[in-house]
Amino acid sequence: MAVIKVKDLAYGRLRAPDLDAMEEFLIHFGMRRADRTKDALYMRGTDPDHHLHITELGEPAFVGFAYHADSEADLERVAATPGASDVEDIDEPGGGKRVRLREPNGYQIEVVHGIAALPAQSVERDLNNSGAEPLRRAGLPVRLAKSPSPVKRIGHGVIATPKVVETARWFQETLGFVCSDDVYAGTEDNIIGSFNRCDRGDDYTDHHTLFCIRNDKAGLNHLSFEIPDIDAVFMDHEYLTALDKYEHMWGIGRHLLGSQVFDYWCDPWGRVHERWADTDRMNLANGSNLVSAEVGLGSQWGEAAPPKFVAKASP
Repeated sequence: MAVIKVKDLAYGRLRAPDLDAMEEFLIHFGMRRADRTKDALYMRGTDPDHHLHITELGEPAFVGFAYHADSEADLERVAATPGASDVEDIDEPGGGKRVRLREPNGYQIEVVHGIAALPAQSVERDLNNSGAEPLRRAGLPVRLAKSPSPVKRIGHGVIATPKVVETARWFQETLGFVCSDDVYAGTEDNIIGSFNRCDRGDDYTDHHTLFCIRNDKAGLNHLSFEIPDIDAVFMDHEYLTALDKYEHMWGIGRHLLGSQVFDYWCDPWGRVHERWADTDRMNLANGSNLVSAEVGLGSQWGEAAPPKFVAKASP
């Protein structure tokens, strides 16, 4: 039995020595500033969440992930676990309360509740005709908005770790994650990756909110963000490419596990950020699977994952 069942990923927390350069990248990436202090940058998407990305001023580092709890009672339950902090007031823009923990690789995990919401921002997008529904856009031409397309929300975070099974188990037992797919190499007991989703019972949630992938060292593999549609993935790929300012890591393609149409880019310090559209949504009844790496880590179309991406672990 898990201590609690978190609702979703709230934000990722990084450090960088230049908040201006980080904000510039994230604006090109499709985010907007929610707030900024002398010590930290808070960026939002179009959903009501106050922020979905925090950058603290300092030497480049991955600090950790934060997850939404259902209630303050959940925070109290988490605070009673070994090594957890007390329930704290969050002394940052948006306020709220949190409990801080350390996952098996030593990164900070925040469980948060009560952070202020902001007004959602509307995004107008064109409908798509299809062979099955040829008149969804009857009489209307496509006129796409200019890039960068806005980020909607944060979707998942990926940890590189030499302790895949232990790490996944900690998130399952502490925060209530459910395995969507374990990935093995060679023999079925050699687990090299674990895709995990939130347990929302009958309600549908993203195929994965957390992915753990085997690496000789621990670190952030990537942070992942949903954008409006597949047009946005392709258009903004061209937009970011034309800037000739940031390293492109991988894409465009469509994953097998999770099914996202994806594109990966590095911030100025090499931390990977993913833009995606159209993911699988699952509930508890969908269960779990065990798949081989040859199948599970492949793309349905697009290039194979480059070695520099697979090996990425930003400490």
